Amino acid sequence: MQKNYPLLFSIDHSFAEQLQTTLYSIFMNSSQSFDIYILHTDLSEEIQRFLESFCGRYGSNISFISIPESYFSDAPSSSRYPKAIYYRLLAHEFLPKDLTKILYLDADILCINDLTSIFNYDLGSYLYAGCSHPSMTGMSRAMNKLRLKTYGNDGYFNSGVLLINLDQVRKIVDKQAIYTFIKDNEKQLVLPDQDILNGLYGHLIYALDDQIWNYDVRYTHTYYLMSNKQTTLDWVMQHTVFLHFCGKEKPWDHHYEEKFAALYKHYQVKSKELRKL
Repeated sequence: MQKNYPLLFSIDHSFAEQLQTTLYSIFMNSSQSFDIYILHTDLSEEIQRFLESFCGRYGSNISFISIPESYFSDAPSSSRYPKAIYYRLLAHEFLPKDLTKILYLDADILCINDLTSIFNYDLGSYLYAGCSHPSMTGMSRAMNKLRLKTYGNDGYFNSGVLLINLDQVRKIVDKQAIYTFIKDNEKQLVLPDQDILNGLYGHLIYALDDQIWNYDVRYTHTYYLMSNKQTTLDWVMQHTVFLHFCGKEKPWDHHYEEKFAALYKHYQVKSKELRKL
């Protein structure tokens, strides 16, 4: 019998509604069931019980893992980058030991096709599988390599979609190494957890196709041009699994009118309607 597919999220209370939208989009585009793990520090009992009931509607389980306040107490953070974003880096310390692989997702992601085939990747000795986002000139990639001194890395990987090889991560990812990296590079950290991921472990990340697994909606036109005009809206709707709403502007904001805004709001409204049932 097929086991449930394990998913990991890391949020604070301000992202509970967005998490519901992401989960709803996953459930609507897969016939499979999931074991969902939520890393947090401040989710109320009310929110937890609601999400538990919500996931149960779709035959999926949800577990809440409370992270001690002392973790990453000295890490750089802000309203845009709360400490919760760091928890994925040490998730293996809190997850069940019998889990060998898990898919981490940001809560600003929309799933528009079945995600389960990502678990078919054999990561071997890689710690993670993830995606780099496109650049017409390669300038941002070069600047990130210079800034983080990651000259041998294939690219600068986005941390919003990560297939985590827990067996290898438990052997290699070291909490003290992360603390030291933060201390030594604090002034250079622009996207803190993502910079840590690339700076320490970028050479151990298996590259996935971002047009499938981590489509950055800000670069719709770039994808279109770089694919020789093959990556049309029809192509995206048929092939892309995750739309990622990266950046400061978010699709749940009332003024947001960028690409795929209507699609996100469709899932958002539908998921909200379930609260009335």
